[in-house]
Amino acid sequence: MSISAADIEAIERATAAAVAPEALEEIDGWLLAFDSGVVGRAKSAAPLRHARCDLAAIGAIEARYAAHRMRPMFRVADVDGLEEFCVALQARDYCRDRPTLVQIADTDTVRGVASADGVEVAKSPDAAWISAFLGEGFDPADGASRAKTLARGADTVFASVREDGVAIGAGAASFGHGWASIHGMRTAKYRRGERIAARVVAALAEIARQRGMQRIFLQVEADNEAAKALYRRAGFATLWPYSYWTQAA
Repeated sequence: MSISAADIEAIERATAAAVAPEALEEIDGWLLAFDSGVVGRAKSAAPLRHARCDLAAIGAIEARYAAHRMRPMFRVADVDGLEEFCVALQARDYCRDRPTLVQIADTDTVRGVASADGVEVAKSPDAAWISAFLGEGFDPADGASRAKTLARGADTVFASVREDGVAIGAGAASFGHGWASIHGMRTAKYRRGERIAARVVAALAEIARQRGMQRIFLQVEADNEAAKALYRRAGFATLWPYSYWTQAA
């Protein structure tokens, strides 16, 4: 699937707007996200283009993270244009981890993955929506951090399926830079396999369609087979993979 350089930049900017860090800087064609939480996208540096980067940017980015009293983390697409940069990171004792896929789909196709009946949508997250990130089977620190970054997102809606006031499935969609994007998908451990996540995805895609957004993207960990199967049924295909690069503590 082809994608333009402008789309790559827009997706990265939309990601930073949706998974919003406490602070954001831009230097030499990179977005630098700074956050005290644990969400990688909210505390890593990502290039705005998939072309050869000035290797001197590594030191400049490291200096900015040091100024924020944070360990530097790079989020780099696994593409030919950035291979030299990755080799330079390896030479500085950075290690590659957490391979993730950026995927895209047609909004109308995603809308047809399931019925959106019964999905509640709000402009801000309430306690029930947040609790979907803190239930059995989820790391509470990770869940709390993810909910917090999404709550800070620009132009975001929050969807959930609830029973007796309890959110058994949740997710969010953000709109910006010409894109709709899906984030923070969660399903209660004891209710998986019931297509709850598909209903949430369909509801979020319907909102994107109503806003005139024809394309929607998401990011999914490469080893999350259940999520990838859902997104494949919804019509998503991979644009590019990326990995996080960090130095040993």
